[in-house]
Amino acid sequence: MADSKGNREGLDPIVEETRDYVFVPWAVQGEVRPKPILRAEGCWFFDAEGQRYLDFSSQHIVSNIGHGHPKVVAAIQKQAETLCYISPGYANDMRSRLARLMAEVTPGDLCKTLFTSGGSEANENAIKFARWYTGRQKVITRYRSYHGASHGSMTLGGDNRRWASEPGIPGISRVFDPYCYRCPFGKQPDSCGLECVTHIEEVIRAEGPDQVAAVFIEGITGIGGVLVPPARYLPALRALCDTYGILLVSDEVMTGFGRTGRWFGVDHWNVVPDIITFAKGVNGGYVPLGGVVISERIARHFDRHMYWGGLTYSGHPLACAAGVATIEVYREEELIERSARLGLRLLDELRGLQARHPSIGDVRGLGLFCGIELVKDRATREALIPWQDPQFGVMGGGGVMGRMREAAMQRGLYFFGKWNMMYIAPPLTVSEEDLLWGVRVLDEVLGLADASATA
Repeated sequence: MADSKGNREGLDPIVEETRDYVFVPWAVQGEVRPKPILRAEGCWFFDAEGQRYLDFSSQHIVSNIGHGHPKVVAAIQKQAETLCYISPGYANDMRSRLARLMAEVTPGDLCKTLFTSGGSEANENAIKFARWYTGRQKVITRYRSYHGASHGSMTLGGDNRRWASEPGIPGISRVFDPYCYRCPFGKQPDSCGLECVTHIEEVIRAEGPDQVAAVFIEGITGIGGVLVPPARYLPALRALCDTYGILLVSDEVMTGFGRTGRWFGVDHWNVVPDIITFAKGVNGGYVPLGGVVISERIARHFDRHMYWGGLTYSGHPLACAAGVATIEVYREEELIERSARLGLRLLDELRGLQARHPSIGDVRGLGLFCGIELVKDRATREALIPWQDPQFGVMGGGGVMGRMREAAMQRGLYFFGKWNMMYIAPPLTVSEEDLLWGVRVLDEVLGLADASATA
């Protein structure tokens, strides 16, 4: 492997070993220079040199309860001492208990959970549930969505990470998002006629209402821009799906478990999907876990019909033990309510940044899930970095966004940024003091965006 290693001078041993033996996702391998991280505690993580960083995006919006929560760590340790793994065909107390808790916290009559190892597998199985339950094949999804990196879930997504995998699975049609800041229908809030919903109905009619199994959405569009829909959008979409006998599937992988100040994003509009998919916040990423929660009527269908699917690690006892403890943490520490309360403060602080920085075109979000959209010009709303522009890489972290992220890291703050969007989503356990400190750091680094906008 000597020829592939290149110049080793000055490389940390962990970085060197990573470059030699770890295949890093979403990267040109020869360009990988990862920062070695050795530990994390609460809302902070620490590199090999002992420098600490406030986790202002919960990594990729995963660490809802922060790092190293003692209750979850203890639950994993206890489970490891008794049963680390058992086949999904057996009953297990952690598996069944977490499934019961999921029925309690999800809305309406969602009642039964198929566990997976993550969000991609959850959405793959949601496609199967929808198609096998309805007997239809077509699925409608949105252009700014992201639903995972496996073959089917990647096809569901709308951002540029799907391009290299196309044509993908058949039967997927895409529609425009409820993107109020850049309404594709040319509307303003005072002139909105929910064209974003009537547009979906036109696509349903064009595809054949009796051919469409499901409409896939995110409770609040995540990586596509933290797009909070108009108040009437989800109720109208629910009614539209009911009219045509189409299932409504909400991907809550990113927006679930208090991230938006409710248990799930759809809860803000009292909408009950037929299927919810989840991962990330179910146990804060302590052990890989995801799942699909289905409604009573779908569950009863599969009482009589075979479900042709399964996973070796479905309902892994360690992961489920972490999930049970995490849901208890949400309840005992009132983190859902805390997210809603601190989210109002966060939005107010970010709007204060908007008043000071001409590069900020829009600030939006719910709970501790907020986005800052950067523009070259507020009047024209031209994006500071064009959405999905290949020159900035598949993850859109180059250019001025990359410079801002590096400047923030030098100050001890980590945030996730993609194209012209900054994602501000700290753990729900973040202190108000740390929250305000993080905003102050953003205030400093946003000068780079201002300079780029006026250049």
